[in-house]
Amino acid sequence: MPQAAAAKSSARRSALPDEESTTLDTAIAELQTGSRTWSHLTLDQRARLIGRVRAAVAAVAEEWAGVASASKGIEPGHPLAGEEWLSGPYATLVALDAYRDSLAALAQGESTLKSVKTDAAPGGRVRAHVFPLSAIDGMLLSGYTGEVWFEPGVTEADVRRDAGLAQLTPTESGGVGLVLGAGNVTSIPVLDVMYELIAHNRVAILKVNPTQDALVPVFERALAPLIEPGFLRIVRGGGDVGGYLAEHPGIAHVHITGAEPTFDAIVWGPSSGPAAAATTRRRREDRPKLKKPITAELGGVSPIIIVPGQWSAADLAFQAEHVATMRLYNSGHNCIAGQVVLLSADWPQREAFLAALRTALDAAPARPVWYPRSDEKLAAAASDYPDATWCGDGTRALVETVPGEAATAIETTEYFAPVLGVVSLPGNGQEFLDRAVAHANDELVGTLGANVLIDPVTQAALGDGFERAMADLHYGTVAINSWTAFGFLTPTLPWGGFPGATLQDVQSGLGVVHNALLLDHIERAVTRGPFRPFPRALEPKALNRSRGRSFSVLPKPPWFVSSRTGAAVSEGFTRFRIDGNFAKLAGTLAQAFRA
Repeated sequence: MPQAAAAKSSARRSALPDEESTTLDTAIAELQTGSRTWSHLTLDQRARLIGRVRAAVAAVAEEWAGVASASKGIEPGHPLAGEEWLSGPYATLVALDAYRDSLAALAQGESTLKSVKTDAAPGGRVRAHVFPLSAIDGMLLSGYTGEVWFEPGVTEADVRRDAGLAQLTPTESGGVGLVLGAGNVTSIPVLDVMYELIAHNRVAILKVNPTQDALVPVFERALAPLIEPGFLRIVRGGGDVGGYLAEHPGIAHVHITGAEPTFDAIVWGPSSGPAAAATTRRRREDRPKLKKPITAELGGVSPIIIVPGQWSAADLAFQAEHVATMRLYNSGHNCIAGQVVLLSADWPQREAFLAALRTALDAAPARPVWYPRSDEKLAAAASDYPDATWCGDGTRALVETVPGEAATAIETTEYFAPVLGVVSLPGNGQEFLDRAVAHANDELVGTLGANVLIDPVTQAALGDGFERAMADLHYGTVAINSWTAFGFLTPTLPWGGFPGATLQDVQSGLGVVHNALLLDHIERAVTRGPFRPFPRALEPKALNRSRGRSFSVLPKPPWFVSSRTGAAVSEGFTRFRIDGNFAKLAGTLAQAFRA
């Protein structure tokens, strides 16, 4: 059947009004023309186009952060408004810079890994040290590093040969892709569109999640350099629009950032109602309803492994605030919000840490729990755990399970709300760490991100055993003394679930995004941060050069929910990325020291 006729036939079968389906058909037809245009652009022209997108994003950055804050109930000047600068325009700008650098290098016949150090990782793996790659990155995010670990058996020659993905064959079109945008973090839809275009030579129709409808005018101006030549179309709508587009014959590929039930509905069909029996039969017979490729990032239940050591009172307070941030950032509406703390039942400081954690959860600034149906998630947690402690304004649940007691609900339900669990396991040292890794792999739903907090002395004592345990964690991002959100924020790192998921068992998704160096054969990202902030990073124990040392000049990262100056610093970092004004940056850094 000719494509236009197929589209009309699809429209007739759709529950959408004829006018709406015709509008969508027209958008896809325009994108098909745009895909041919894209295939004729040189790499240098693509790099310059990304530069124009960057300028457009910079022009709307303040409005972007303001609209995003307002849509989440955060008033102007609120201490947490910085989250919308960091996870919106900042994340987008640094990604655009990284994509432009990769395209420019490829245009000159160079590898995207030209200046990147590689070495060996545990288990016969090669790894690339991809952050920081500039002095600016090292200064703004002092003490943080990022690595890409490749699949076992992949050689350095394989990695360097295949770096570039679709830009190694720039004239081969990937067709038109559908991006079903996330509703929680405002940079995600934009970054997913950019990855489709750069990694796959695929132009895109972006269906914005209804929670971000207010940002559509901002997105249209920010991405005008892609919209004008037919490389992007942005549409609104609910599940009916997404379903129509996913089934459209003009769509070559689907990418979704969302929840597993939505993924399953697209791939297999509805799980309830009259069509549920047909869905069950398709799954049993392994006959997906969706007849085209799909990639996805779907979240999960992220562990926070606390390796027991000898911590000072300041260590306990700082890391408790770190854990609270992992749960409370964006009101817990994050796919990699830490949800289950794995704690040693035998750690002498266990109760002291839990007391510090309760204090941190109570002290964090009040904010709306804004994501749709969050009230249902909080009610479910209250029902699952009637003895939970409700902290702060009564919207933050701390679930402390009894050692040895089953914790099924907290480990298998992604609450996507301010619900934090504590599960205790026996042991100390390597015994505890190995048990916690196995527990996270086997009992917690999802494979997107895992967090590990360990003091430098304990890490040095564990030696190779620690790195081996990190290799055994089956997660797409492993964050050591950092939060997996740092991996999300770093464009040269890949973002996605651990390899091995299938349509039948999708876990935290299929494929990766971000990955601005355009690397193939990826297994995971590993981030490392400072256990102690400045000035305690200067203490003699932290200065020893054994494994586990990480020096930082940041008194407190600006994304900590407890940072008094997080909003000013996050805005300042974004403005510096826009204009490179070092004089203004000095003021921002002064604010950082007041955090």
